[in-house]
Amino acid sequence: GRLMDLRFERGVVTALGDLEALPGEVVIDGAGRVLAPGFVDTHSHHDRDTDPTVPAAVSQGITTIVAGQDGGSQFPLADWYAELERAPRAVNVASYAGHGTLRLQVLGDDYERVSTAAEVELMTALLEADLRAGALGLATGLEYDPGIYAPTDEVIALTAATGRYGGRYISHVRSEDRDLEAAYDELVTIGRETGVPVQISHMKLARRGLWYEAARILAKLDAARAEGVDVTGDVYPYEYWSSTMTVLFPERDFEDRAEFEYVLTELVAPEEFIIGRFDPQPEYAGMTLAQVAADREADPVDTYMALIAELEAAYAADSSISENIVARSMNGEDIAALLAWPHSNVCSDGSGGGAHPCGHGAFPRVLARFVREQGVLSLEHAIHKMTHLA
Repeated sequence: GRLMDLRFERGVVTALGDLEALPGEVVIDGAGRVLAPGFVDTHSHHDRDTDPTVPAAVSQGITTIVAGQDGGSQFPLADWYAELERAPRAVNVASYAGHGTLRLQVLGDDYERVSTAAEVELMTALLEADLRAGALGLATGLEYDPGIYAPTDEVIALTAATGRYGGRYISHVRSEDRDLEAAYDELVTIGRETGVPVQISHMKLARRGLWYEAARILAKLDAARAEGVDVTGDVYPYEYWSSTMTVLFPERDFEDRAEFEYVLTELVAPEEFIIGRFDPQPEYAGMTLAQVAADREADPVDTYMALIAELEAAYAADSSISENIVARSMNGEDIAALLAWPHSNVCSDGSGGGAHPCGHGAFPRVLARFVREQGVLSLEHAIHKMTHLA
């Protein structure tokens, strides 16, 4: 950091140094404070916020959000961008084209399978239209429906098309827990085969057996970078994540009790499994799985199985039914190591709604916990990750 004066004219810095005020200039005394560029949230869901002033983002210093994450985007992107021109937000908005969105456009409800060559061509055509409209690249959500059913070859073909437009690839990888290393290998393979920059969304080590191994995982990514693969990542500073009840089951087998036992032993504890929303029984919002199990006088495993069964039955009758959980699967030491990696930047992975505080507090939390309290990052390093590096 440097101590100096800055002159702004129409929002642009026109001079800096030891300046004297000109006649009629407004002078803002910033003594004792830090002036930084607006923060760039490279994995954001604030596009879902209905308030155009986007207070959850703006209040934490975010001035640019990157939407279209986890495989889901507005479609077609050109129409959405036109709508933003008509009704602007208080932040700059960029977007990826969502692989899952394109896959649903082509495969419809018949997405639980490998696509044909003709279907990949159709997806490519839709992707190219979004890229021409201004998409930053391709975003996948390979742990979610429908992306989970897409083979690597399908993703490589679409990423290659992205590369022809100078685009990037960003991914909620195929696994963030039990098969994390294979998922990272897949992402590196996509980068190697296409030459496109590849980014890991919301990097985390979300399995207890992986805790405290961030250095080893990052060494593998550094080896890929040394080989020429431009692999990067973004991180949010929380031990808890937010997603769906079903995301922890890659085989989507909700009758295998052993799988549920594994999840509640290795991935998330019942008392650290918080229900953010459960439309079949809204009163469960804010309760832990352990509390719901006690309320039902049932075992947590049986309760988890029952909740998903109830959710599926309700969804079959009403497709607007929704649910969300917030659960702890990470530890602070790994988060610090991931944030300190030279090729990671800060993201929120949040919005103004929902049960997780990331949409309101991710950037201030990095500055408070990892800069001021723990000294994991210098202030300058943190700001670099939130601005120029992003």
